[in-house]
Amino acid sequence: MDPILISRLQFASTTIFHFIFVPISIGLALLIALMETMYVIKGDEKYKKLAKFWGHFFLINFAVGVVTGILQEFQFGMNWSDYSRFVGDVFGAPLAVEALLAFFLESTFLGLWIFGWERLSKKLHLMCIWLVSIGTIISAFWILAANSFMQRPVGFEMNNGRAEMNDFFALIGNGQLWWEFPHTVFGAFLTGAFLIAGISAWKLLKKQQVTFFKKSFKIAIIIALISSISVALFGHKQAEYLIHTQPMKMAASEGLWEDSEDPAPWTVFAAIDPHKQQNSVSLKVPYLLSFLSYGEFSGQVKGMKTLQAEYEQKYGPGNYIPPVRTTFWSFRIMIVAGCAMILLSMYGAYLAWRKKLDQNNNWYWRLMIWSISLPFIGNTAGWIMTEIGRQPWTVFGLMKTADSISPNVSAGSMLFSFIAFTLIYTVLGIVLVYLFLREIKKGPDGHHQKDHKQSNDPFDKEEPQSC
Repeated sequence: MDPILISRLQFASTTIFHFIFVPISIGLALLIALMETMYVIKGDEKYKKLAKFWGHFFLINFAVGVVTGILQEFQFGMNWSDYSRFVGDVFGAPLAVEALLAFFLESTFLGLWIFGWERLSKKLHLMCIWLVSIGTIISAFWILAANSFMQRPVGFEMNNGRAEMNDFFALIGNGQLWWEFPHTVFGAFLTGAFLIAGISAWKLLKKQQVTFFKKSFKIAIIIALISSISVALFGHKQAEYLIHTQPMKMAASEGLWEDSEDPAPWTVFAAIDPHKQQNSVSLKVPYLLSFLSYGEFSGQVKGMKTLQAEYEQKYGPGNYIPPVRTTFWSFRIMIVAGCAMILLSMYGAYLAWRKKLDQNNNWYWRLMIWSISLPFIGNTAGWIMTEIGRQPWTVFGLMKTADSISPNVSAGSMLFSFIAFTLIYTVLGIVLVYLFLREIKKGPDGHHQKDHKQSNDPFDKEEPQSC
């Protein structure tokens, strides 16, 4: 019944669950905007039907995601009041801008997009979905601005034991933000693309609405390929930045207890013993850690023991080494998921380019169905590595996690809210999956027939009746 542990578990579970919905919204909004753009440019009703069908998934996800976000923010006042008092003058500004500007931008123009299909001009209606997409991206920017302050505090001064913002532009110009933001946003684009590609693969495997889902797959897999490569590139740049701002996190992600040799090898696998502070077994790739850290095949990386001694001199006595196994393996899970998505995207793009989607690709379709989970695995593992690797700090160098929890909240009440939130989120997850499966089963014609006669379906002329 450790209140710190329960509070951390609760915040971790709600954050991870909420972060399932956020990337879907960002990714689907972009893809729907691109589909409707093709409709406006080409005047082809097929793209309108694509935008409408995938729009149902976006609306379901958006509605459920809003609920999870509201529950998550309650915890700042309930479980982390000391943290909120300490950093509220800094942390509150980007959160307020996110709620007042980005979220209202999304919500307002989403309503216009939903009800404006036959009421607004094509270009005005297209502008609405692009503003929704821009709103989701801006929302991510402000949330990450707040998180980046926790990773690398800038633009503040200490006053009466509290951090107060004195330079707003330093806050939004934080170098941590400008590498974390594109890495996260392209990860969200990748999530939406793999969701559409995976559902399309399911339908193609079953030979249902083949023409419709083949076109969906082509659009999604192109975005998936661009996004997967971009995620890897910005992730690499983020690692280069991390070696200077949070070297302990970098060392923990490599299970590096002692200073590395020069050039530094990258550890593929290690049997880590945090009690003895050593690795009994390890498999390494020469030069690779130096490249990840400095962009060149030379350079030494400091180990956790060296950094621990430096931190003790700077911050005082204490244990500044984060949970090494969690940081180490979450980083590798993220990398494996990312590499798998790059390979799957490359092969899918190749099939689309060579017009081989009609051939017998059942093995690939099955892989793509299961690969819907890959972006969520990669996103979750990346966030775990980011947050766990920062421990024992809530705000790096300023406030420790143990000093951040609410002092007058009992472990029992924290446990109750943890269980309650978990049950609510489980129900929401079940509802989301059920509604998604219902939309998949219904297919594009299930909605299309309500508005048009079947003979007017733009896909009918290309798709055989047997499909």
